[in-house]
Amino acid sequence: MTEFETGLAGMIVLLVLLAIRMPVGLALLSVGFAGIAYLNGLNAATATMATTAYTLSNSYLLVIVPLFVLMGNVASVSGMSRSLFDAALAWIGGFRGGLASAAVVGCAGFAAVSGSSVATAMTMGRVALPQMARIGYKDRLATGAVAAGGTLGILIPPSAGFVLYALLTEESVGRLFIAGVVPGLLLTVLFVVTITLWVRFNPELAPQTESADWRERWRTLIRAAPLILVICISIGGIYLGVFTPTEAAGIGAFVISILALAMGRMRIRDFGPVLLDSTKTTAAIFMIAIGASVLGPFLALSALPADLLAFLTAAGFTGFWTLILILVSYILLGTFLEAFSMLVITVPIFAPIIAGFGYDLVWFGVLIVVVVEMGMITPPVGLNVFVVKSVAENTSLGEIFIGVMPFWIAMMAGLALLIAFPQISLFLPNAMF
Repeated sequence: MTEFETGLAGMIVLLVLLAIRMPVGLALLSVGFAGIAYLNGLNAATATMATTAYTLSNSYLLVIVPLFVLMGNVASVSGMSRSLFDAALAWIGGFRGGLASAAVVGCAGFAAVSGSSVATAMTMGRVALPQMARIGYKDRLATGAVAAGGTLGILIPPSAGFVLYALLTEESVGRLFIAGVVPGLLLTVLFVVTITLWVRFNPELAPQTESADWRERWRTLIRAAPLILVICISIGGIYLGVFTPTEAAGIGAFVISILALAMGRMRIRDFGPVLLDSTKTTAAIFMIAIGASVLGPFLALSALPADLLAFLTAAGFTGFWTLILILVSYILLGTFLEAFSMLVITVPIFAPIIAGFGYDLVWFGVLIVVVVEMGMITPPVGLNVFVVKSVAENTSLGEIFIGVMPFWIAMMAGLALLIAFPQISLFLPNAMF
């Protein structure tokens, strides 16, 4: 086989391995190792795997991952995430559909400490869904709002998706984090607008609830203040240039742990399970990162990205239509692949093509993270839908998928705005760096 054919065969084998449910990291590692061995010899493959595993395990950049995972777990176990939802509910819950909007705002806030869509959907689902069911919200609105709101976890910094993208493209993780702030807020607003319009035309979806008085609003805001403080310190510190993203992760994890202990929301013995869960999550992410870093050199040796760029150019594709083709392919991949799988498989192929057309890779990173989010609520897989289903056991998958469709359309509108106006993503990082 030619080098191009070898690269193409490797990608097909990778998709087959993922289809039969081989762990993502192991599938990436196996294909990358076998491909390098075929093209460049067994010694080169062994050296690449050993060097990659050692280098990534000692990577200063990847220290972000366990620290932000720890932040999210502490916020969840200590009940700070519940306080954030209660504050959002007190301030905007008095409108029709306000409880669903509060769940979305709560998801956005929790996303700023968790960096994970699954963790965000799971945490807010446990907090918000029982309350919406008690008040009389229809299942499709309640579950759809939580599943869609959970997708903000991979866009609003800190984001494990951005860390992985930075690792694959060698872009600045600080620029990526800051680039995700405005798009994340944009999607949050679009989700709230979607809920408002939906319940206006279908009032039976959500009953009217009473507004909280000002005393209750300020009381809940004060209870949520510790988590808001951690968010402001970590994200604000990066924005102001006080510390790097890695330092922000360390400071955020330290501050939230001290606050949880000082306020009596956690005990020392509670840290054991929290640390164990954080370690398991980190190990899974590191395995994916190691596998992706072995797959990358194989794709470079096969010249697959360069050959695809040459083919697209020869076929008359402009940069814009190539971008649209890539984004559509992400939407299709999202129907059967989860977020990390899509990123590690496609970014080493697509990023060089986009760079070849002269596009900003930070902007491209925001676009594909949004499209990956869309995949997390797209049937038939939609990982966030299954996460919400695990919380709302009595709600059918079909009902949840119906519920997320209006939010999927809102995300499409947000994506169109980000494509049409790149400065929505880039003006903050360009002003800072």
